[in-house]
Amino acid sequence: MLTDAELDRYARQIILPAFGGAGQAKLKNAHVAVIGAGGIGCPAITYLAAAGVGRLTIIDDDVVELSNLQRQPLFTDADIGARKAIVAADAARRINPHVEAVAVAERLDDGNAAALLTGASLILDGCDNFVTRLAVNRAAVALQIPLLSAAIGAFEGQVALYEGWRADSPCYACLVGSDPALDGVNCAETGVMGALAGMIGTMAALEAVRALTGWGSALTGRLAIVDMLDRRWREVAVAKDPRCPICQS
Repeated sequence: MLTDAELDRYARQIILPAFGGAGQAKLKNAHVAVIGAGGIGCPAITYLAAAGVGRLTIIDDDVVELSNLQRQPLFTDADIGARKAIVAADAARRINPHVEAVAVAERLDDGNAAALLTGASLILDGCDNFVTRLAVNRAAVALQIPLLSAAIGAFEGQVALYEGWRADSPCYACLVGSDPALDGVNCAETGVMGALAGMIGTMAALEAVRALTGWGSALTGRLAIVDMLDRRWREVAVAKDPRCPICQS
């Protein structure tokens, strides 16, 4: 049940006909595991907490650095050297005292993924390396948890929703393959526009809320691509790879 304070807090989204009180109740009962409290994680955590997701598990083993502050607005100069997961969880609780935010200041890998992710309603992955992303994907398929994957680099961002355990839906590895040595985008080398991180992280939070509550058209099996150098938007289908070693094994 939603309290009077919660009804007031969420009134502007409860009034939306496609969302309503039923959608808000679903959010209150939801548990989102956020992988990475960085450029994507910071805005995603902000809006998931503000929207009223009942439980957030924030997984990140990194510490705040000065170079993070351009695109990770949950942190300030005073947080430099502190664990990102802990600072982000504290911020989420300040944003919304109705949200339970749990910090896990360790790196997710194949050895601990199941323990960290079991029970989550949805996984939002905004981490910055393929080793972790592929471990998250393997766990998501094995545990049958929807995986909302978001990535940024330079002026481009991507968001997709994967449910790879389903016969007609791809997993993340169907798109990128399963080689952990795959070259990825390194923001330290290629750069990234700070506001783009906010845009994609917020978009990921919006799609997470959509997936958890069921309004509109789901992004399952589709990749939304934004190129803000020239303000171009497109969406493409991701095919299930019949030879994928993760979701076809």
